Amino acid sequence: MRSSTLRLSASLLALTSVMAASVGASGTATARSGGPAAGRDRPGTVWSAGWAAPVQRPSSGFEKNWAETGFAERTAQTLRQVVRVTGGGTAARIRLSNRYGTTPLRIAGATIARSAHGAAVHGASLRTLTFGHRRSVEIGAGGETVSDAAPLRVAARQPVTVTLYFDRPTGPATFHAQAYGRSFRADGDHRADRAGAAFTETTHSWYYLSDVEVTGGPRRPGAVVAFGDSITDGFGSTYDADHRWPDLLAGRLAAAGTPRPVLNSGIGGNLLLHDSAWYGDRAGARFRRDVLDKPGVRSVILLEGLNDIGFSEVELPTYKPNPQVSADEVIAGYRELIALAHTRGIKVIGGTILPFKGAEYHTPRSEAKRTAINEWIRTSGPFDAVVDFAEVMAAPSDPLRLNPAYDSGDFKHPNDAGYRRMAEAVDLATL
Repeated sequence: MRSSTLRLSASLLALTSVMAASVGASGTATARSGGPAAGRDRPGTVWSAGWAAPVQRPSSGFEKNWAETGFAERTAQTLRQVVRVTGGGTAARIRLSNRYGTTPLRIAGATIARSAHGAAVHGASLRTLTFGHRRSVEIGAGGETVSDAAPLRVAARQPVTVTLYFDRPTGPATFHAQAYGRSFRADGDHRADRAGAAFTETTHSWYYLSDVEVTGGPRRPGAVVAFGDSITDGFGSTYDADHRWPDLLAGRLAAAGTPRPVLNSGIGGNLLLHDSAWYGDRAGARFRRDVLDKPGVRSVILLEGLNDIGFSEVELPTYKPNPQVSADEVIAGYRELIALAHTRGIKVIGGTILPFKGAEYHTPRSEAKRTAINEWIRTSGPFDAVVDFAEVMAAPSDPLRLNPAYDSGDFKHPNDAGYRRMAEAVDLATL
C-alpha cells in the first residue's frame, strides 16, 4: 500500500513543474497580477471543474463576515473552508483569487482533505498543497494563482476542506459573500489539524477560494454552470445542507445515471446591467471568468434580471435605485451573454423570472417588465432551451405570487422545497 502511494505521488509530481509560479529570492512562489501562475501539466492531463464560486469585492454584506478586516490582523490565523465538489477524481488542485486586493497576498501554507464534520477532516486524506513546488505563495494585487496537483481521491458530490494559513496581515479579502455554509477560523497555525476544536470562529462566506479542480476521474459530458443572482446563490436555503437548486440538480443528474459537474455562479443581488460594490460585477463583466473560463463547460442556465427590475423601483439600504431599466434593456443583456456563450460552443438555457408579488419592489410597472421579459424568453428563440421556473413556482391561485409552499418568507426567494422544485423543472436532456 505504501509503495503504491509513493508511485501515485511521484506520478502526480510530474503533472506540474516549477513553471507553476516564478520563485523569488525568499523561496516563496509568486503569482503576479493579471492572471494565474499555472503549471505545465503532463501531456494528456485533463482538468475538470469540481466546484466554483464567483468572487466579490470586500464588503460587510448581509451578515457578519471577515472580508473587510481580512486575516492575521493581530496574530497569525488559519482559515478552513468546506465545499462540496460535484465532479470526482484522483487528484485535486485549487485556485485562489486576490482580484480585489490592493496589496500582495501571502499564503504561508495550505492543505486539502476530505471533510469529516464541521471543521474536522479525515486525517488520512490530509494533503499539503504546493505552488510551484513551494509551500507558500504570494499573489499580486488583482491576481490569482493555481496550486500544484495533490493526490486526493474524492468522489463526486463529496465535501472537501481547504485550509489556508496566514502569517501576516492580508488586508481586505476577496470573497464570496453568501456561502450558506460555515467557514472556520483559528488563531495560530492549524493547517495540519485533523480535529476542528481550534476553529472556534465561524462565518457564512468563502474567502480567496474560487475553484477546486479535479483530474483522474471518469470522463463526463461537460460541466453545467448555473449563472444568476441570489436565487441561484441559494438565499433562503438551509445552511450547511447543500439545498441550493444547482446542488439538487447535480443530485438529479447523478440519480439519472448521467453525473456531471454543476457549478454555482450565483451572486446575491447581482445585476445584468450594473456593477455593485455589494453585489458583484454586472453579469456581462463577470461572465467570462465565471462561465467561459471554467474547464469543460458545455451548458449554462441563465437566471438573472429580477434585481435589474426591482432595484429601479425602490431604494435599499445597500443599493441606490438604478435609473429606470426597461424590459428591452434586460433582453439586450441576455443577448450579450448568449452571444458570448455561443462563441465558445456553449448551450444557453434561459430561466424565466420567478413571481415576486408581495416583495418590496413589486409594482405594476415591475410586473409588466417581468411579463414582457418572460414572454421573450419563452417565445423569441435565441436561447437553446428554456426552463419555465416562473410557471412551476407560481401559486395555483395567483400566477403573480410565489407558491406559499415554496416561499422562504420574503415573497421572492424559495425555501428548500422550492429549490427542489426548480431543480426538478430542468429538462436534463437540454443540458
